[in-house]
Amino acid sequence: MEETSTPRAQWLRGVLDMCLLALMAEAPVYGYEMTVRLSKAGLDVADGSIYPALARLRKRELVTVERRSGGGGPARTYYAPSEAGMRMLRSWSRDWGEFATSIHTLIGPSAREES
Repeated sequence: MEETSTPRAQWLRGVLDMCLLALMAEAPVYGYEMTVRLSKAGLDVADGSIYPALARLRKRELVTVERRSGGGGPARTYYAPSEAGMRMLRSWSRDWGEFATSIHTLIGPSAREES
């Protein structure tokens, strides 16, 4: 079976929930805006990935949801982390830092040097 997904896409799938909570922690945000902000950070995520992730976070009660008028357009759903979501974000952030340090230790500068 041939792998068609890039390693970067696979890594992002693993940390998407954490990234979304981090965006929300700054200020309440709606789905499309999250997609744009992730893209600006160099993380290309399709809308088709954002909304299932938001549904997971909502089901786990890690986010709160508020509908706001769209200023002439349709109403938008804004997401913000719940108290449980903020605790989870802090925990995931610590775990990510430890994980990234471990990976960096393994690959080190010699693995990044050109042959």
